[in-house]
Amino acid sequence: MSVPYLIAFDADDTLWSNQPHFDQVEARLLDILAHCGDPARITEQLNAVQRQNMKLFGYGAKSFMLSMIETAIQLTDGKVTGVEIQQILDMGKDLLRYTIEPLPGVVEVLTELRRRGHRLMVLTKGDLFDQESKLARSGLGDFFDYVEIVSEKDEASYQRILARYNALPGEFFMIGNSLKSDILPVAQLGFRAVHVPFHATWIFEHVDPEKLEGLEFHAVTDLRQVLDLVC
Repeated sequence: MSVPYLIAFDADDTLWSNQPHFDQVEARLLDILAHCGDPARITEQLNAVQRQNMKLFGYGAKSFMLSMIETAIQLTDGKVTGVEIQQILDMGKDLLRYTIEPLPGVVEVLTELRRRGHRLMVLTKGDLFDQESKLARSGLGDFFDYVEIVSEKDEASYQRILARYNALPGEFFMIGNSLKSDILPVAQLGFRAVHVPFHATWIFEHVDPEKLEGLEFHAVTDLRQVLDLVC
């Protein structure tokens, strides 16, 4: 078996924790809008607004912040106060500057893969400024030879990146926590993917298990197990 020369890592919830910060902010939004009724109804409306806005704003903290404001306007029939909107803006800003700490095993794995001579890539989706800022705050930037930030992680995006780096199926690994974004499209293209689950998953990253049937990919419980897969 050939040794892969290009190993790509997802960023959010693979290299560092991200979704729990968004969950905390959403919980604070529910408190702000508690007078609007049942929390489940507020969450349902927020998800509906996000689903529509992602088509215009993409992913990330800025898109989420705008969706929270729009949700507040809709649920209060336009009566949301300036103070409440400022609270939402401040929460969104917090998502753009929270402290980044690598998840357990990340530095160990990256250090060893570099020692073995592999080329490493960050391959993530979202807002360019936000993702670049998180990588810089993480202190992990020097481990990576390449950084690719895309608006969507689908087959077309992977095909472009794989072609750009002349990657063959036996020479590439994609490592990430999202079955929808990191595993499904890569496996469908016949390349190697490694699923490293995280305890919190964004609702829009859930995937129908039937779509994974028949696809070959690796599943580990700890990022450090990647070292057993990549010689």
